[in-house]
Amino acid sequence: MHRATLVDVAETPDVLNQVIGPVTGPVVQAHTIHGGVHFHSSQRAVIPRQLPGAPRWFIGRDAEMTVLDEGASTVMIFAIAGTGGIGKTALALHWAHRNADRFPDGQLYIDLRGFDPSGAPMTPVTAIRGFLHALGVDPSDIPADVDVQAALYRSLTAGKRMLVVLDNARDSAQMIPLLPGSPACTVIVTSRNRLPALIGRYGAELLSLGLLSEADARAVLAARLGDDRLTAEPDTVERLLACCGGFPLALSIVAGRADAHPRFSLARLADELNAATNRLGALDDDEPAASLSAVFSWSYAALPPSQAKVFRLLGLAAGPDISAAAAASLLGLTDAETDGLLRGLERASLVQQDVAGRYRMHDLVRAYAVERGEHDEPRDRREEASRRLADFYLRTAHGGDRLLEPQGDDMDLGQPVIGARPLTDLADLASAWAWFDAEHVCLLATQQMALDVGWDPLAWQLARVLDTFHARRGHPHSRLTAWRTAALAAQRSGTPDMEALTRRRLGLACVNVGRHGEALEELDRALEIAEGSGDLDGQAHAHESLARAWGDVGDDQRAWEHATHALRLFRETQDVMWEAEALNIVGRYAARLGRYDEARAPLLDALVLCRRYGNLAGEADTLTSLGRLAYGTGDSAQALEHYQQALDVTRSIGDAWQEADALDGLGQAYGRHGRPDEARRSWQRALELYSSQHRRADETRVEQRLAGLGDSAAEPGPPSRSG
Repeated sequence: MHRATLVDVAETPDVLNQVIGPVTGPVVQAHTIHGGVHFHSSQRAVIPRQLPGAPRWFIGRDAEMTVLDEGASTVMIFAIAGTGGIGKTALALHWAHRNADRFPDGQLYIDLRGFDPSGAPMTPVTAIRGFLHALGVDPSDIPADVDVQAALYRSLTAGKRMLVVLDNARDSAQMIPLLPGSPACTVIVTSRNRLPALIGRYGAELLSLGLLSEADARAVLAARLGDDRLTAEPDTVERLLACCGGFPLALSIVAGRADAHPRFSLARLADELNAATNRLGALDDDEPAASLSAVFSWSYAALPPSQAKVFRLLGLAAGPDISAAAAASLLGLTDAETDGLLRGLERASLVQQDVAGRYRMHDLVRAYAVERGEHDEPRDRREEASRRLADFYLRTAHGGDRLLEPQGDDMDLGQPVIGARPLTDLADLASAWAWFDAEHVCLLATQQMALDVGWDPLAWQLARVLDTFHARRGHPHSRLTAWRTAALAAQRSGTPDMEALTRRRLGLACVNVGRHGEALEELDRALEIAEGSGDLDGQAHAHESLARAWGDVGDDQRAWEHATHALRLFRETQDVMWEAEALNIVGRYAARLGRYDEARAPLLDALVLCRRYGNLAGEADTLTSLGRLAYGTGDSAQALEHYQQALDVTRSIGDAWQEADALDGLGQAYGRHGRPDEARRSWQRALELYSSQHRRADETRVEQRLAGLGDSAAEPGPPSRSG
């Protein structure tokens, strides 16, 4: 009879059962006045026990459990936030059951259905009516006004040691009326939103729930399927874990399916999950609450249209995350508009900031964003957004590259994309380095995207604007990846001059990682293309690159011959900047051939040209060559001077690659000069840089020198830097 009196709030029987919960006990008559309304309440002496069953296979969350354990005596409200399917409810219920004895006056629980696609979120008036009835108030005595209901609720919980679990709240407005007024109560709220009002106004402690660790995820599968089944297919288990991505809900669905078919191999399920295009479909289930796709759809459907559009377009962003500035270009909006929309998605736990100003989606959330984009966003608008983002990366990187290397090759970027908002405030080297460091992975991902969709010019343009960064920061393998991608795009486009350039740069990148056979093949092909088209400039660059490659192999004579040929062609084309580069390598390999007198003049000429035209990278490289020459002729004092000057220049421009070479040579000069402590310090720093740059041969050489404090008769190794 009591439950029938709540039909006027249009709840289904299942929801009514949950709202009211078990209520038993003797009736106590009481007269209460709230908000000026006098009514008679039939109050039962009851202790509500409304918690749903504890999660059966709860694993991990030790840090969060500790926060709850230690804070429950001093913190009244905990807000557990995280994306759909991350395990917020499981954590709340596990802790609640484990600590039920802390709350002798009972536990209240309500699912507020904040993101339920089957209907509107539960209203506060409905939730409070259920709590009041659970606390012994006869439904006929519950006032109609929500504020009066809330006052009665606070009165009934005053001084009580109770736990209140408000699950799946949509926003603060929905659940604030459900907060008890007594500090003796503890409240746990779960939501996909971060509920800033709850934190700011009521001092709630936020627990941001992330993915399960690999060990905990494996333990979840083991608890469900048994250790024997996992042990039988270890490689397949790794694939399953990778597909689930640490999502408890995904793990639960996968385990449920595997458990339902104990005779099926796990490989069958892993094959389905491993296909990225089928991932969300593979994790689907007949029950919406157990379907990852459905859980995401709940969050998506609750977004305002403007945020929903942002969510869809964010799925287009290449790379693991996106900066607020890049997102503004993607969306074609102002920074202020973009910040507001991103904060909305963050509150909905659809994106998160691991680093201030950078937003990340879990890959499964991103997959859903892509799915919604393909379904809800017209193709032309998706392409326009991708073009804006790519233009942001290209033009900002080009500006940053001009700061790193003012003497670098000029490049026609074409017309700006309408709506793109590239950064114009990279004012100095420090800001350029910081931007490249932050966006490096996204730039490479954008380049791969350009190749995939057929934007061939963009693919090689991005390789060019990244090259100085890759060279000076010591990213040889990333450099190789960038130029390999660029070469594929150039070959496909059938542009001879660009194919020659990308093959040449690819060859040099191969030199840096010790792929000498591939390097020489690419460089020979670049020279062949340039000769076939009569491109003297291309021929000169190909010979210069071949000189570096043969020098790295150890054939100094052939290296010197190519360098001499390059020097003649650069003089013929009147390219003074590259003439200086060619002079440097002519002198370098002449010295390595023991022709010291022949080496000195071109090296000094190169130094003069580099300084005249402000080529700091060339100056540092030439000073290092002069240091090697002085060391080879036994002039350790002159070697020290040249190496120290080279070191100063490399550090002024942030060229870590050449810094390592200068430190290596400086260590040798110190050793021969009888200064072992300085030699050790130089070599130790060089070793750190060589190690970070994966220059294994250089590492081994310096380790041997450190072991015996160097062999003063040993020549410095060949320079590994390629221009």
